[in-house]
Amino acid sequence: MPDTSPNLVLPYLMPSQAQKHVTHNEALQLLDAVVQLTVEAFGATTPPAAGQVWALGPSPGGAWAGQGRRLAARIGGDWVFIDPLEGWRAWGRAEAELRVWRGTLWDRLPLQNLDGLGIASVYDTTNRLSVTS
Repeated sequence: MPDTSPNLVLPYLMPSQAQKHVTHNEALQLLDAVVQLTVEAFGATTPPAAGQVWALGPSPGGAWAGQGRRLAARIGGDWVFIDPLEGWRAWGRAEAELRVWRGTLWDRLPLQNLDGLGIASVYDTTNRLSVTS
């Protein structure tokens, strides 16, 4: 059996492990950071004084140096770095938009900022949403 879960890489409790509460609490902290993921900003490069989770840019500095394109979460006063997995979605507070991790970047969803939407129909300047059923 592996030591971590396959999707969120959460630590498993081991049968002969002492102080199981430490591993359990670590897993809860990681869950708290990534479930319903909200980041302060995408492409962050400088560690701030406050904020919970940041989506780092390719070449961050300071305490984030060498952690490019990872998530930086402030847990217990320390920075914990998490590799996002393809398909993870995150709401960016600074950008006020939802993005999806494509393996190398946080990509905007293709449905944002559309001029209109036609479902089995065609939209126009008057009817930005047109649905035929």
